[in-house]
Amino acid sequence: MPGPIQSLSRAAAVLRLLATGRRQFGLTDTATSLGLSKATAYGILRTLEDEGLVERHPVSGKYQLGPELLRLGRSYLTTHEVRTHARAWLDDLARATGEAVRLGVRHRAGVLILHHVARPNSPRGLSETGTVLSSGETALGTVLEAYDDLPLAPPDPDGSLELARSRGWFCALAPERHGLASLAAPIHDGRQVAVGAVEITGAAERVLEDGTVRGPLVAAIRGCARAISQDLGDERR
Repeated sequence: MPGPIQSLSRAAAVLRLLATGRRQFGLTDTATSLGLSKATAYGILRTLEDEGLVERHPVSGKYQLGPELLRLGRSYLTTHEVRTHARAWLDDLARATGEAVRLGVRHRAGVLILHHVARPNSPRGLSETGTVLSSGETALGTVLEAYDDLPLAPPDPDGSLELARSRGWFCALAPERHGLASLAAPIHDGRQVAVGAVEITGAAERVLEDGTVRGPLVAAIRGCARAISQDLGDERR
């Protein structure tokens, strides 16, 4: 079976480098960061520029991501089956709980947010749709890892994954976002494979009561996950 095509792997590495968003990258920066020769880096950047995947600043000559990636990303979101079936249920969940809601799926770097519903009646902020979170950042990551069907199970030193599997949901405090708690449950398809997870996120005092997750929120998150799963063909009740 043929292996990876090196030129495509290098082009993907260039796009990921530019996607870090720290700054624009020049030719030398790009080549040095990825361990490529200047000639190779230039050839990749020029080809990606011709395809609209990167663009070059007319004054500085440095590169950043191009507009074609936005079109491709929107197409991914609008055609993703899980997101298509979940959107109406996520809106209902946000209204019922009064909290922000997120839909996440596995990503090579952690959890990709496919859809984000802001907390009702809250000041309008930036949408988190399309962002990638580390697996340990919220309950989403724990639930997705707990139901990961890969042959090599992820480590579970504190028993969080087993707890998520036994309950069918998981609650986590967000150390990097002081005072927030997140509550997530898995979404399954017709093969009974976990294809994503739904999560509510809110102030810990609203999610927890005397250190315990409020029962109505658990019922709401599980009900939402079950409804989406059934729309995807999971016939279990």
